[in-house]
Amino acid sequence: MEIRVDDLSSPAVIQLLREHLQGMALHSPPESIHALDLDALRQPEITFWAVWQNAELMGCGAIKQLDALHGEIKSMRTASSHLRKGVAALLMRHILKEAQRRSYRRLSLETGSAEAFTPAHRLYASFGFKACGPFADYVEDPFSVFMTREM
Repeated sequence: MEIRVDDLSSPAVIQLLREHLQGMALHSPPESIHALDLDALRQPEITFWAVWQNAELMGCGAIKQLDALHGEIKSMRTASSHLRKGVAALLMRHILKEAQRRSYRRLSLETGSAEAFTPAHRLYASFGFKACGPFADYVEDPFSVFMTREM
């Protein structure tokens, strides 16, 4: 598997992000969906990566710089045909290394609270993320789980 910075122009990446947004809509009301669309992911404070194996897209993820010391994980998604192959764990290790390289002191994330998000909660906990309150512009929401990790 190869992780590459991505410009969000590949049809495969665009389709995976559509699936990501559709998946969020299945489990959260519109006002509680914080996944970013393509235009939002193209902002300069966001670095987006795609995980490829040969010509097949396996997953994606991003970091949004909140400030000089704090980043947020965004758009973590594994393609459904590649679940339980270690794609998310590989990407998490990459994102954590990048956060350290940037000298972030904290890395945070928001994910859903529905049962469908339990595998994501387990993944993040296995990498040292702990529950926290809302950060950045988020507010308390029963459909959101907030997690953070000190670097």
